[in-house]
Amino acid sequence: MRILVYPHAMEIGGSQLNAVELAAAVRGLGHEVAVVSEPGPLVERVTAAGIEHVPLPADRRRPSPSTVRLLRGLAERRGFDVVHGYEWPPGIEAFHAMRGRRGAAAVCTVMSMSVAPFLPPALPLVVGTEEIRRTVLERRGGRPGAVHLIEPPVDVAANAPDHPADGFRERFDLTGDALDVVVVSRLVPELKLEGILTAIEVVSRLSAELPLRLVIVGDGPSRGEVEARAAAANERAGRRTVVVTGPLDDPRPAYAAASIALGMGGSALRALAFGRPLIVQGERGFFELLTPESSGTFLGQGWYGVGGTGAAALEGALRELAREPGRRKELGDYGRRLVVERFSLERAARVQETIYREALAASGAPARRDALASAGGVLAYKVARRWQRLRGTAARDDFNAVAPRKPA
Repeated sequence: MRILVYPHAMEIGGSQLNAVELAAAVRGLGHEVAVVSEPGPLVERVTAAGIEHVPLPADRRRPSPSTVRLLRGLAERRGFDVVHGYEWPPGIEAFHAMRGRRGAAAVCTVMSMSVAPFLPPALPLVVGTEEIRRTVLERRGGRPGAVHLIEPPVDVAANAPDHPADGFRERFDLTGDALDVVVVSRLVPELKLEGILTAIEVVSRLSAELPLRLVIVGDGPSRGEVEARAAAANERAGRRTVVVTGPLDDPRPAYAAASIALGMGGSALRALAFGRPLIVQGERGFFELLTPESSGTFLGQGWYGVGGTGAAALEGALRELAREPGRRKELGDYGRRLVVERFSLERAARVQETIYREALAASGAPARRDALASAGGVLAYKVARRWQRLRGTAARDDFNAVAPRKPA
């Protein structure tokens, strides 16, 4: 097969990392793969993997007729069988680009916490949790297009416990015998910020009695607020209890330097690949230590949760891990086994290959009604977003702003 992969962005982030890594893994199965995207740090990773990169302008509208025309032209000239969009704007553009082409198909992966209701019903979808898959299938009595599950995959060879970390520690002066609690995250208001600010407060306070230090790796619109909170915490403590590194093009040394990992989604799974004990972060006070007993929750709903006791829950988990080195090793080893057995990139690539074949087999399904319904839904959504921006209430990460889950 000839496959064109279209990530929604090329900054460091879970969905786009999955897109690039799966593209390389699917190519390894013997298929021709190219990546089309705007500029960004991950372009270098695409080209380093020997995958062709096709540029898109960063300032384009999303979704836009011009991008649809570009994708359609690429598909026609190069004979791409599948255009695979990640998140809803690329998914809709891929759908329109391939609509009406005989023997060709579009596929859309959504790794956000909810799925846009205006995606074309016949467009094959891939989601990251069984709970989201069930929700999509139950919406309005079901949908004609398939809804597949690929849990966020991890390259367990490239992300492994023996990855070098000394250069990272030296660069950011992470000296001494502190246990580094590492979070690798986009610094955005939706989903992420609440838990990170709680972690700053808890780790800084506990560092007076336990050898804990918080290391925050990432960038985004909330970085200034995170840095200000970290500086205030360090001033109160009289030492560096919180370190904000900014973004890293390759965050693997940060994961490898961790004594304890804190995170959600794909970042949580990558931390497990390094054999580190994991505290899963969510919203509204959710923090929970991954153990064999709690793993069933995360395998069902994803590496995330809603509702909890906030600082008290995080403090309890950190106290347990800081005081018991054997427990840290036990849970780190367990997490590494779990991610190797269930979330390996090779396994996900084989599932993705099957999804492409099934999408091509079903590509003759009628699409005109889908196109009209989807266009109307996008227009209504854009009008609502414009109104929200005027009122100052628009979320930056729209379908990550509210997760469709009951409190955990």
